[in-house]
Formats: sequence, structure tokens, C-alpha cells
Amino acid sequence: MASNPPAKCCTIGVKHEGETTGQSIKVANKHDAYLATPTADKAHKGAGILLIPDVIGIWKNSKLIADQFAANGYLTLLIDVFNGDALPLNRSGPFDFNAWLTKGSNGNNPHTKEAVDPIVEDAIKTLKEEYGVEKLGAVGYCFGAKYVVRHYKDGIKVGYVAHPSFVEEEELAAIQGPFSIAAAETDSIFPAEKRHRSEEILQKTGQPYQINLYSGVEHGFAVRGDPNKKATRYAKEQAFLQAVTWFDNYLL
Repeated sequence: MASNPPAKCCTIGVKHEGETTGQSIKVANKHDAYLATPTADKAHKGAGILLIPDVIGIWKNSKLIADQFAANGYLTLLIDVFNGDALPLNRSGPFDFNAWLTKGSNGNNPHTKEAVDPIVEDAIKTLKEEYGVEKLGAVGYCFGAKYVVRHYKDGIKVGYVAHPSFVEEEELAAIQGPFSIAAAETDSIFPAEKRHRSEEILQKTGQPYQINLYSGVEHGFAVRGDPNKKATRYAKEQAFLQAVTWFDNYLL
């Protein structure tokens, strides 16, 4: 793998403050989603972003991130890829992460690529057909990174991920457009050896790529980091600016 599978560190973090401004919608009349729409004077016509979240799914922090992309001119669709079975923040007690991934909380709601891929495809189709998105960027945090990488073939033009998990080497090698990674200094899911291996793979793709390493932070910092910690706040803000700059340069 180019990054390891998700683990307990993928569910730990801090809920952020702020008022969300988007709206809850349904994609393909069945998938929960959150749509953040830029104001007319700032909107990048024909451009949009698909935001594929970490295992916490659609919640305050991920909604605020979608709103931030919209504030920078990008229509942003945050999609529930867990079929209503996202995990709670800071879950307590014993938990079988692998069982949740393979079977879901009720034993009949898997979160494997066979289950997630069709949801992502529906979201891409919705952005294109219902919202007129011709230039499609995608953002993936942790779990979501795998599905940014997997769906260039379905119309993603430019990708950005932060602290990725679950990405296979062959998936990364198959990307068909620019790709940017925000990485944490301390990250058992995307450690130094995986980061260096990813760099080797990306070099061979011939596509523009970027890997930024943020010191003093851990896995999940770009979504669930504590803003009261100066180093974490700085890294989170810079990782977001990294994404916006990447899309401004390669998507528009």
C-alpha cells in the first residue's frame, strides 16, 4: 500500500467552532450530502469540488471545510460515503475497526470499495449533470483519499488529499491528473516510508504532484486538529491554503 488502513487515530480530534452556511441535500435520491455554494460574485463558473470525508463523515468540521472551499469560489459537494454509518468523534470503548469497514455497524452495511465506489460515481454524476460542473476537483481526507485516487477515471481532473489512508500503490500509479498531498509529521497511517514510496510512484506518473509535510502535527490535523494549539492551527490553515492554491492553479 501507498498508505496504511485506517485505525483508531482516524476517529480522534476536536470539534471546531463556526456557523455552517450550506444545505443538506440528497444525491441520486438516496445518499445524504451537504452542498456549499459560492456567492455569484466569487463563483468559478463550471468548476466544482467533490469532498470525500474521513470516517466521521458529514459533521460540523467537514461542513465548515466545504463552506471554506465555497468561500473561495468552488461549488462543493460533501458526500456521505458511509450510507448513514459514519463513526462518532472520539468513540470510547472497544471497537473492531476492520469489522466496521468490512461489514458496517449492523453487519450488513460494508464500507469497502465495492460499496463506496457507486456512491462516489453518483456524486460525480450529480455535480456534472445537475450543477454543470465541467472542471471537477476532488478533496479526500484520510479514508476519502483512496476514493479521490480511484476516481480520476470517472472525471476527476485534479486531486488533493490530507493524511491519506488505504491507498493502494497501483491506484496511485494510475492517476490521470495533478495530485497534491498534505502529510503529518507523526502519522502511523502515512509514515515516512509510505510518503517516500508515494513520491517515487508519483514521479513515474508524469503528472504534476506535490507533497507537503507539516511538522508538529499528527494524523487527522487537517480536519480534527486542535485550533488552540498554535502549531496545529497553522498546519491546518496552511494545508487548506495548499488545497485552494492547487485547484486555483491546475483546475481553473
